[in-house]
Amino acid sequence: MPAETNDRLAVALGLVAALLWSTAATAFKLTLAHLDLFQLLFWAVLTACICLAVITGVTGRWPLLRRQTRSDWLRAALLGLLNPFAYYLILFEAYSRLPAQAALALNYSWPIALMLLSVPLLGHRIRRIDVLAAAICYGGVLVVSLPGDTSPGMSIDVVGILFALGSTLVWAGYWVARAADRGDPVIGLFLGFLAALPCTAILCAIYSSLVPAEPAALAGAVWVGLFEMGVTFLVWLQALRHASSAARVALLIYVSPFLSLVFIHFVVGEPVRTATLIGLALIVGALLLQQLAPPRTTADRPA
Repeated sequence: MPAETNDRLAVALGLVAALLWSTAATAFKLTLAHLDLFQLLFWAVLTACICLAVITGVTGRWPLLRRQTRSDWLRAALLGLLNPFAYYLILFEAYSRLPAQAALALNYSWPIALMLLSVPLLGHRIRRIDVLAAAICYGGVLVVSLPGDTSPGMSIDVVGILFALGSTLVWAGYWVARAADRGDPVIGLFLGFLAALPCTAILCAIYSSLVPAEPAALAGAVWVGLFEMGVTFLVWLQALRHASSAARVALLIYVSPFLSLVFIHFVVGEPVRTATLIGLALIVGALLLQQLAPPRTTADRPA
């Protein structure tokens, strides 16, 4: 297949992934109005497990699953405790406390958290451009976190901010832990969700109820499980696979937070704050600055 055709398909798939991920913040906020975070976590993870099982079968990966060793399962279980268990538990708590737009913007600072964690954990060195990007990014975080022009019902919860920033550390920690994983990404994700499912069920049974008072609200949890945790991941992988260069589609992901603000405004009904727009622009600008910077030189790499 010609490279140009591949790149067109890659861009199309990348845009679909960005569009689906941009609905996540709205789905979180609407569903948390009817389910508590334990119920949302359990039903979303269950949905994602079913979805990933289907993907594993359809893509012919069952033989790979059968070849997983005991250490592979143990590693998957430990990673599953980070994502989806701890990550989404903390993230949903942030969304339950904050306006959706604030939680969204703060959560997008995770690549900078990943860069900072990679220094002590992976031995990476920080370039000057990384320091500048981190400063701009967390300047954006500060802008989003300030009360500023909040209207009634749009107050900023300090604890919620800490949960949102905490989720970025967990998510970054998860990817640092997966850095040495050379296995199939779909199988790795499936095993992690499968290992986390009993934990989410036990937590939900203890602190809430497995059967929600409003069963219709499960539609939101199913949406989160499918399009935040499951299907979209495969769409994104396919976009990267069809691209002649990952950079051709990587930048598309930065369309997602601004699309999210559109959904948050028109579906959730939140007026978009000026502080959110400025802060999110700073955060995304910092990420773009870091990504578009020249590649690391030998001097930037650990010895």
